[in-house]
Amino acid sequence: MAELTTTAQHGRTARMDSHQIAAELNRALGPTLVAALTGSRDRKLPSKWAKPDGPEPSTDFSRRLQFAHRIWRQLEDAEGSHVARQWFIGGNPLLDEVTPLTAIREDRLHDVVQAMEGFLGGLPDA
Repeated sequence: MAELTTTAQHGRTARMDSHQIAAELNRALGPTLVAALTGSRDRKLPSKWAKPDGPEPSTDFSRRLQFAHRIWRQLEDAEGSHVARQWFIGGNPLLDEVTPLTAIREDRLHDVVQAMEGFLGGLPDA
């Protein structure tokens, strides 16, 4: 699949149901990591969100899910699922060695976008 621009990926994610977003992230990262990035203390909640008749994530959880999905898809499209997963869980020098997953939970969304762009070659190496 061709790599989507940030704007195109935003539109694609915005048109998805929250249950679909949770299901895709659960498949990609696993429910424990999805719970961690949203800030949920319940590791089973992402699996419940992924069910078509499951509960809706809270506003904050939903916002983080949508954001993580956009970032995931851009990384996966550009680098593949293994690299995208490693990027989410590894310390990142552009985030002061915090993982992108943690930065998303902390709502450092702008920083995460910059780190992703830097990783994908959008920023010059410092």
